[in-house]
Amino acid sequence: MRVELDEPKCVASGQCVLAAPEVFDQREDDGVAILLDEMPPAELHDGVREAAAICPAAAIRLMMT
Repeated sequence: MRVELDEPKCVASGQCVLAAPEVFDQREDDGVAILLDEMPPAELHDGVREAAAICPAAAIRLMMT
């Protein structure tokens, strides 16, 4: 799985960080999400899928590799 984050679309809700903290974090200055691992290991895929599904801005895109 490859993860893409469209930072300009992010509304800083933090839902992705709650669902997959190993893959997403937030900038301290504005709360916008940042991607920590664009190719997360298989054991993190469920959390990443949840993060993409609950993102209110639809800023997370998943691609199967």
